[in-house]
Amino acid sequence: MAPSFKDGKSLFEFVVRDGNGVKGLVDSGISKVPDQYIQPQQERIENQNGISHELPPIDLSKLDGPNHDQVVEEIASAAEKLGFFQVVNHGVPVELLESLKDAAHKFFAQPPEKKAIYCKDVSPSPNVKYGTSFAPEKERALEWKDYISMMYTNDADALNHWPKECKEVALEFLNKSIKMVRKLVEILIGKLGVTVEDSRIDAFIGSKMVNMNFYPACPNPDLTVGVGRHSDMGTLTVLLQDGIGGLYVKVEEDIDAGKKGDWMEISPIPGALVINVGDTLQILSNGRYKSAEHRVRTTSTQSRVSIPIFTIPKPTEKIGPLPQVVEIDGVARYREFVLQDYMNNFFGNAHDGKKSLDFAKLDSA
Repeated sequence: MAPSFKDGKSLFEFVVRDGNGVKGLVDSGISKVPDQYIQPQQERIENQNGISHELPPIDLSKLDGPNHDQVVEEIASAAEKLGFFQVVNHGVPVELLESLKDAAHKFFAQPPEKKAIYCKDVSPSPNVKYGTSFAPEKERALEWKDYISMMYTNDADALNHWPKECKEVALEFLNKSIKMVRKLVEILIGKLGVTVEDSRIDAFIGSKMVNMNFYPACPNPDLTVGVGRHSDMGTLTVLLQDGIGGLYVKVEEDIDAGKKGDWMEISPIPGALVINVGDTLQILSNGRYKSAEHRVRTTSTQSRVSIPIFTIPKPTEKIGPLPQVVEIDGVARYREFVLQDYMNNFFGNAHDGKKSLDFAKLDSA
């Protein structure tokens, strides 16, 4: 029999403080979504409200070949118009991608007490955090998601402190992906018409974090969301989807696949990785590249996993529009700031579209 939560506080304690997560809630036998997860009408995701579109993947094996310039154009165009694209022949073995999904399911299938050891206040490492929703203390409605977050410092630390159920495949995923990420950042910065030293390129992706997200099957997927509307904070995000789907991106300007304001589903492509622009790259490019607003729906039939890698400058880095880009554009649209201040603002608030960017916008822009 499902437990009776007499008030919001007891549910919050069970899900958030005790580390049971949404999965613990589902495993307890609930037959309907609790009130704390019911989203306002305007935030709900109905399938018919979004167009499903299989973005033609960009073949990265064609870089440095006769079609190099065409591929570079495809990458830059996607970053400018939608902020999302999918890539194949990316250098990460497909077998590893399958192992990653299996490892994520294995981690979240554990009893709650095995996962709760990584909760924020008790985790054996400050670089590993297990949690649920995004900012549960700040949200009007909770998000239907559990996650494990693993900040990378070095291989030895990862192998010592990341959860044993997933540490090896998660670390391999990161190490196999980072060369591709650096190449993409190099291409995108180059397409701005500026020259940046290698050390600066490295600094733009100086911090890396691997997350594993788990979206349990939901009894009322039309009432809640897996993740609410938001943009990512960093430079570029690499995302492995499973085959279930549910990732929606807001179209910021008319493209062949959709009109401005549409919500477009990024349909999974076997073996592909999703790349999306984060706020940091939008700011560095003075608004040329778009950090796309996106969200995730839940499903009633299957539990879904996704594994993103977030690449972010180190917190001490000063971030602002690249001076050469400002010179070309004739105006700076964002101010310079220390990234830690941006992070404090980003993680200190509930998801609310691209409102996080307001922190950096100049009034005159």
